[in-house]
Amino acid sequence: MPAMPATLQRLWTRLRQLFAELGYWNGLLYLAGELLRRGSGGRIHLIRYAIVAQPVRPGRQPAAGSATLIRCVSADDPLAAAFPRPPAVIAQRYRSGSICFAAQVNQRFAGFLWLSFGQHDEDEVRCRYELVDAARCAWDFDVHVEPDFRMGRTFARLWDSANQHLNERGIAWSLSRISTFNPASLRAHARLGTLRLGTATFLRVGPGQLALFDTPPFLHLSLHQGAIPRLRLSPP
Repeated sequence: MPAMPATLQRLWTRLRQLFAELGYWNGLLYLAGELLRRGSGGRIHLIRYAIVAQPVRPGRQPAAGSATLIRCVSADDPLAAAFPRPPAVIAQRYRSGSICFAAQVNQRFAGFLWLSFGQHDEDEVRCRYELVDAARCAWDFDVHVEPDFRMGRTFARLWDSANQHLNERGIAWSLSRISTFNPASLRAHARLGTLRLGTATFLRVGPGQLALFDTPPFLHLSLHQGAIPRLRLSPP
């Protein structure tokens, strides 16, 4: 049998790696999404989330003399100008009542973690996550660490501060969504003891959006910005 051409060998190796990391179903969806996005010139997007919950653990105090400073940053704090997100997105988060824990290492911005309470409006797709038992759970989102600090303890220290705050509020669970196409994020959250609550899949075509859930409302079609599916979530 003739040897496989080098180009096909590289493609086959990449496909095997993809399915090994994402699994068969998520791997197929990722490939379909990439084909749709490229074929449509960026007008079509396929996005799939795992909805997870992790137990709130005791927050640990930072070690004495640590170069890392974690603090709750308000909307008018000068550090907010360094956040790697569009200013309009950051402003909307603060208007909705979300709070932000930000990390600095030797006075450099190193990362942040956001928390919402009661409900959270997704800013990547149209979806509102409603927390049924708001006294026992919160929503965490956009946990980001700058590339220069991803090998250190910045991620863990952000979570220590968030857990301490949640403990003080009597909250036992933190819920969030993770892209099923991001195996590194899935692994990081798995180390925190997450439990999967369900999945949410979104197909966006221009201004239209089709949403599929494995819990009520199961299916939602919206043709404009004002039509938002509401996903009611409870802690485990």
